[in-house]
Amino acid sequence: MSDEMKDNEPSDEIDDLQKQFMDLLNKTQAAFLSDSPNFLRQESSPESSAPTEDESSDAETLRKIREFTLKPREVRDYLDRFVVKQEEAKKVLAVHVCDHFNHVRRCLEDPELNQKEYAKPNIILLGPTGVGKTYLMRCIARLIGVPFAKADATKFSETGYVGNDVEDIVRDLVKAADGNTELAQYGIIYIDEIDKIASQSTGGGMRDVSGRGVQINLLKLMEETDVNLHSQTDLIGQMQAIMEMQRTGGKPKKRTISTRHMLFIVSGAFDKLSDIVRTRVERSRIGFSQVGDAADREESDYLLQVETTDFIQFGFEPEFIGRLPVRVICEHLKADDLEQVLVKSEGSVLLQFREDFQGYDIHMHTSSEAIQEIARRAEKEKTGARGLMTILERVLRDFKYELPSTSIRTLELTADVVQNPNAALHALLEENQDTTETLLKGEVHRFAERFQEAHGLQLVFEEEAVEDLLELGRNTGRTIRAVCEETFRNFEFGLGLVARNTGNHTFTIGADVIHNPDKVLSTWVVDSHSPSE
Repeated sequence: MSDEMKDNEPSDEIDDLQKQFMDLLNKTQAAFLSDSPNFLRQESSPESSAPTEDESSDAETLRKIREFTLKPREVRDYLDRFVVKQEEAKKVLAVHVCDHFNHVRRCLEDPELNQKEYAKPNIILLGPTGVGKTYLMRCIARLIGVPFAKADATKFSETGYVGNDVEDIVRDLVKAADGNTELAQYGIIYIDEIDKIASQSTGGGMRDVSGRGVQINLLKLMEETDVNLHSQTDLIGQMQAIMEMQRTGGKPKKRTISTRHMLFIVSGAFDKLSDIVRTRVERSRIGFSQVGDAADREESDYLLQVETTDFIQFGFEPEFIGRLPVRVICEHLKADDLEQVLVKSEGSVLLQFREDFQGYDIHMHTSSEAIQEIARRAEKEKTGARGLMTILERVLRDFKYELPSTSIRTLELTADVVQNPNAALHALLEENQDTTETLLKGEVHRFAERFQEAHGLQLVFEEEAVEDLLELGRNTGRTIRAVCEETFRNFEFGLGLVARNTGNHTFTIGADVIHNPDKVLSTWVVDSHSPSE
């Protein structure tokens, strides 16, 4: 064989492989289309003009947008039901959400407005953790009719700064609009923990390029860009594009969505930003009296004076922070505010704990002194409203574990209980020991009922045997049900043999059975095989 022929062999093999691959792809496409849902075939074969379910849903959504008539004060009133304090944040969000609805309506009524310049009032929320930033947006999402998508900026920093990763949030918005791109282009995107993508210094004056890259890609979204609806990693979307190209005999139609009219709201704790502001502010002051005042200032007091240069020093690109012209500072929650969260907020975690106990038919009553003590302790956690969950869980953890297995049906949550929950629980259990013991005895007899229903064998417990089972439960810390199941785990088979040999289906359970169940059962089985006298 000549060298030339040898050189041509790999090329021929590659051509054969390519041909085989294309044949396989065409066969796969044909099989896929034959089994595909209607929405994949509607483009090539028009159906009736009757509106589809998706079209009806889109029309309903558009109708809700056109009928949205809430005023900023009414939106604020709605937010007041769930979030305590943060009056400025509520006001700003209410104004700009209403403005956004009005802008959407105008664009829907006059499509030409869609192409005109629109200065978007993108918003940045700053403040300590747990003060209600994310909760405000959750409440807004429930209220509004335009599509809403939420993401954490941390996932962008974890996966790198490739544009497609950042653009996923826009695709999520399209999904929230059930694929209606016309509706999605007027949606609202919320990105939490935005402070995590600040390009922190890595030493030697260098900046972390990953954080900077995420910012650059996000600022393109916040201003105006076209986003491909199919990610490069979206295999299903890519396959659909290939099939579309095969059907039409040309290039697949470009599927993009513009972010021109999307409203972006971002938030973050910005833990170190107040230090940057403090340094700048105090550097401009002269004298010692102001220094004394500075010690009494809250973190949010300094954030109220934040400027663009502070964000840049924190690690944000000037262009990025420039795309967020509306800045809102959320206030630190003090003990008095946390009390209001417990007693007035419709989303109060205290209501959640009451419902948890109610699931076991236990009614929890809370005194005003207990509310004050919980709020005082939660403030020390320095995690805002989240501290309330921390304190309540710590106080009520053992109560939720122990009380459902007792006869106790009322729990009085007082300041003493909050201060010393273990002692309070022990006293409550001692106080209700008699009624709880009656309940536990009932558990023994309920086990006997279940055993008879399952196996047709009746267990009759003597009083001493019941007492011994309760004592065994106390010593091992297990429930009566678990103690009974462990003690009588072999009785189904053993008593079944006795019943077949003797015809007896009723068995008396005495204390000797509880102390040595296997030995007694073995004796019964052996005796049942002995010839009757």
